[in-house]
Amino acid sequence: MASELEPEVQAIDRSLLECSAEETAGKWLQATDLTREVYQHLAHYVPKIYCRGPNPAPQREDMLAQHVLLGPMEWYLCGEDPAFGFPKLEQANKPSHLCGRVFKVGEPTYSCRDCAVDPTCVLCMECFLGSIHKEHRYRMTTSGGGGFCDCGDTEAWKEGPYCTKHELNISETEEEEDPLVHLTEDMIARTFNIFTIMFRYAVEILTWEKENELPPDLEMVGKSDTYYCMLFNDEVHTYEQVIYTLQKAVNCTQKEAIGFATTVDRDGRRSVRYGDFQYCEQAKSVIVRNTSRQTKPLKVQVMHSSIVAHQSFGLKLLTWLGSIIGYSDGLRRILCQVGLQEGPDGENSSLVDKLMLCDSKLWKGARSVYHQLFMSSLLMDLKYKKLFAIHFAKNYERLQSDYVTDDHDREFSIADLSVQIFTVPSLARMLITEENLMTTIIKTFMDHLKHRDIQGRFQFERYTALQAFKFRRVQSLILDLKYVLISKPTDWSDDLRHKFLEGFDAFLELLKCMQGMDPITRQVGQHIEMEPEWEAAFTLQMKLTHVISMMQDWCALDEKVLIEAYKKCLAVLMQCHSGFADGEQPITLSLCGHVVDTIRYCVSQEKVSIHLPVSRLLAGLHVLLSKSEVAYKFPELLPLSELSPPMLIEHPLRCLVLCAQVHAGMWRRNGFSLVNQIYYYHNVKCRREMFDKDIVMLQTGVSMMDPNHFLMIMLSRFELYQIFSTPDYGKRFSSENTNKDVVQQNNTLIEEMLYLIIMLVGERFSPGVGHVNATDEIKREIIHQLSIRPMAHSELVKALPEDENKETGMESVIEAVACFKKPGLTGRGLYELKPECTKNFNLYFYHFSRAEQSKAEEAQRKLKRQNREDTALPPPALPPFCPLFASLVNILQSDVMLCIMGTILQWAVEHNGYAWSEAMLQRVLHLIGMALQEEKQHLENVSEESVVTFTFTQKISKPGEAPSNSPSILAMLETLQNAPYLEVHKDMIRWILKTFNAIKKIRESSSTSPVAEAEGTIMEENSKDKDKAERKRKAEIARLRREKIMAQMSEMQRHFIDENKELFQQTLELDASASTVLDNSPMISDTPFVALGPEQTQVTEQRQIVTCILCQEEQEVKVNNKAMVLAAFVQRSTVLSKNRNKIIQDPEKYDPLFMHPDLACGTHTGSCGHIMHAHCWQRYFDAVQAKEQRRQQRLRVHTSYDVENGEFLCPLCECLSNTVIPLLLPPRSIFNRLDFSDQPNLVQWIRTVSHQIKALQFLQKEESTFSTISSENSESMNELQLPEGFRPDFRPKAISCNKE
Repeated sequence: MASELEPEVQAIDRSLLECSAEETAGKWLQATDLTREVYQHLAHYVPKIYCRGPNPAPQREDMLAQHVLLGPMEWYLCGEDPAFGFPKLEQANKPSHLCGRVFKVGEPTYSCRDCAVDPTCVLCMECFLGSIHKEHRYRMTTSGGGGFCDCGDTEAWKEGPYCTKHELNISETEEEEDPLVHLTEDMIARTFNIFTIMFRYAVEILTWEKENELPPDLEMVGKSDTYYCMLFNDEVHTYEQVIYTLQKAVNCTQKEAIGFATTVDRDGRRSVRYGDFQYCEQAKSVIVRNTSRQTKPLKVQVMHSSIVAHQSFGLKLLTWLGSIIGYSDGLRRILCQVGLQEGPDGENSSLVDKLMLCDSKLWKGARSVYHQLFMSSLLMDLKYKKLFAIHFAKNYERLQSDYVTDDHDREFSIADLSVQIFTVPSLARMLITEENLMTTIIKTFMDHLKHRDIQGRFQFERYTALQAFKFRRVQSLILDLKYVLISKPTDWSDDLRHKFLEGFDAFLELLKCMQGMDPITRQVGQHIEMEPEWEAAFTLQMKLTHVISMMQDWCALDEKVLIEAYKKCLAVLMQCHSGFADGEQPITLSLCGHVVDTIRYCVSQEKVSIHLPVSRLLAGLHVLLSKSEVAYKFPELLPLSELSPPMLIEHPLRCLVLCAQVHAGMWRRNGFSLVNQIYYYHNVKCRREMFDKDIVMLQTGVSMMDPNHFLMIMLSRFELYQIFSTPDYGKRFSSENTNKDVVQQNNTLIEEMLYLIIMLVGERFSPGVGHVNATDEIKREIIHQLSIRPMAHSELVKALPEDENKETGMESVIEAVACFKKPGLTGRGLYELKPECTKNFNLYFYHFSRAEQSKAEEAQRKLKRQNREDTALPPPALPPFCPLFASLVNILQSDVMLCIMGTILQWAVEHNGYAWSEAMLQRVLHLIGMALQEEKQHLENVSEESVVTFTFTQKISKPGEAPSNSPSILAMLETLQNAPYLEVHKDMIRWILKTFNAIKKIRESSSTSPVAEAEGTIMEENSKDKDKAERKRKAEIARLRREKIMAQMSEMQRHFIDENKELFQQTLELDASASTVLDNSPMISDTPFVALGPEQTQVTEQRQIVTCILCQEEQEVKVNNKAMVLAAFVQRSTVLSKNRNKIIQDPEKYDPLFMHPDLACGTHTGSCGHIMHAHCWQRYFDAVQAKEQRRQQRLRVHTSYDVENGEFLCPLCECLSNTVIPLLLPPRSIFNRLDFSDQPNLVQWIRTVSHQIKALQFLQKEESTFSTISSENSESMNELQLPEGFRPDFRPKAISCNKE
């Protein structure tokens, strides 16, 4: 067959080779209808060159296409031999100052961290090595393909935009010069004609959707009956699925199928069968049928060979156009003009628009080719880049919708070109003002997220796989918004202000849909059955974090914009508050003579959300009002008088109370989803626009309201109001009948509330809150990270928040606060904190996790001990607040705050049981220290005319008023200084008293009183006497401490005996002296221990406390408590078998507990050791079975366990299980209460058993002689003294039947 075809192929080749490009071009130059002539030429020759058999022959096709098809076009375009014409064009052309090298996949790219306007500005290796940036800090990455080198683009670089190669091409008149001046008018006309025809042909044939017929202009006279079965790529089916399907459909080998699949994945499509229509249709039906069972089927088309031929040439033509325009900027300009010229159909009728709008219908190879053409033409011509950007923006919504419904990766979508357009600052501003781009992007994004709840908030629960896939693709729109905002404007026009604020309105609508989304309610009683969906909401929050920050940065650059944005944000927040339906009831709180009206709301009972972006945006804008001083310049333009501080603080306070309650263990039954949300809320990726802004919003509220009112509202939200408004709380909670869990929860909540107050007063390192700059903020972060331990560069970078340019700002300040310790032979270099920076350490730094705080405290105390200093960790000196937040410090000297401090100190002085904790006291001492530092700074910085209104020292010196007459805070501190049980806090209390005396001295010296000086001298002498007596006092404290420990041990022993009276009752009866031993010393006795029998020695078992992995409830293992079980797996085992070949005949009736001597088969039981309540496990197992029954049979995927056979996975470790084992007490602890006094001892038991054996042996002997039992035999048996009730002649019925 092959030999018959060879002459025909050779004949075709000869006829094609005889075609002259020069003659064809001459005919075209003489033609009156050039389009018709060219189309006839293509219709005749393209099917003869391309797609002549089942397998492509690219070398042959390219050679013939160049000779027969492209050659005439080059002759026509040049008007002469292109071998001479193109070099002339190249010589006349002025080299471009833009590099424009299109990156391939995996090619290295370089971005200068010092000079790049944003991280998307990159250089190719050649330009980078020839630029000044190689001496700067730079970032090296690998390209995903599709981008191009930005060398020569002045808008992409702050300095050094040109490398040494492209710097030569700069001229002063460059921007004004038209590249067409280097071309003759004839050549311009010819180029315009041929480019118009060929570009239109390529677009028409690539977007052609009919499979069996060509456009009318390209139809052939003698049409062959040859077709291709064309398989297209998708991102749904795997390689294995495609290979298996192709082997069945086209009957090919595995190697051929792998080749097909690889080509389809690389190029986007591949013909898998060649022949007549019926033959190809058969393969198509098999492929569709085999791939449509679980997902959508593979896309397959049966296409006529002539259509495939023309499409193959269409791609070749686009590549040719891209190479031709490289000879001259004039040719590039003409191609851009042709591509963007409006067609007869009006809007969106240009060739560029048609290609973009059909992007999702094209295969991967076609997309890549025309994207590269756009980049080498439209994006390299500054004039037409702007026009293309306008076309792109007008079609943005349609292009994004196509991308979302498409399944190809973003780098193969036209939507990916947004990074090339939106990151150019001049284009971004132009598109915002002329095309309202910001609003378009945000509204397009919101149109794709239509799943809302009743209040209009985004709802991500019960998301299907398709919706989740769509959501991941929609996130790319947020990236586009980031590109638009990444370059901040320096000059604002009225149009830009208007359009930006319009976009800001749309952005507020987006945040409004997020405000309060994914609300949660505390689970009480039983553990939550199904973990709720939380990741989608946090993914959205993380993606928007930088966008929210950039929005604030834009607002900060213009005072008018900032004022309007603040008003708009406040209005939206008020709308959100009116929409929350919490069933809120007004209540009145009163404490220390202050009264406040608020609402009844319990975080532990009502719905609460961690997502509050509108509140947090307003907090950020409020700080900008302070930072830019707009609040002081134009107070009449701001709605500050309309602000309701209780409304502002309400939701951020609820969120922080939620975190406190989770830490207190009140939300355990809500599962890990809530734990993860709290983790990300504080995580470095999210905290800047979540946790940090909530703190700022509370600071805003406190600075605008009475601090007493704020503290009362805070006590109410923390559900601690009753505790501090009720006297004798400590005594009441030290009683025996109080639930210890409740006490522990309340203690933790009090600790968390005090921690929050410390943060509100101490966190003033944000520019606008305190008088600091951005570098101070970064320094403080680094100081506190290095306070934990020395860190490597990479560790520090991960611990610091990144901005939109992926910069932390660490390098600019690290040398001021840390020393670099070089690595040794092994290991890595570490940064160590400079000793002079330790004074800035704050134990309650708000970005510390609990573990980090503990490590930092231990490290700092260890350092102080090494330096032979006292171990107090006093609060550091803080910068002053900005005027807008200045009143915030008054919270420290407010009546309610003093009441809280006094109450906790009173609990510590009385030292009653569980009513307080050392952590609580430590926080109070820290707050007192902060107040003293504040007063000291006020006194040192006060001017002569002004009066210091911060009088904390005077207030803590006054005792409580009648009727309680409680001692003053100062008196209680002096009492606690000598308390032996507070040895750890002694140094801190001493520091407080010392600072108090120093402040007192400053106040007295300011009045220049001689009495004050005398008192100061006396105080110095007293302090010297105290130092002399310090050694004696330490010895006394050590003795008291030993006595206290012994007393505690004795008390614990007595308490244990009281709880287990029954266990100890028998021991007391057996040995009267044992109780004395138990009370006074460890249990040591000369009496030998008895392990078994009625006189067994009673030993008290340790209490066994376990935690249910499902409900997280702790419980002691007792007989009368809820049953606990272990997940276990029981299976047949032959590990110890002596007869592995034995087959069990009837497995259903086989008793696994009966073990045959040959050990043919045994039972193995294994457990992962995870414990659950029996009822919790039953509920979980029922849910697993119900879930399995609900699933449709056809949708069931293979699982690792069989529910029908009673199998399940351990809820914690997912270990395979099929039963549960009850968790039982040790037998001794169950049976030690039984009375064994009537049981025989060992001697009696042996005697009885021996008599029974003798009787049985005698009886067996008589039966073997076949004699009956005579009276003589009866007498001899009686002589054996049989035990009472023992009948040796008794025969069970079953045995007698078998014998018969």
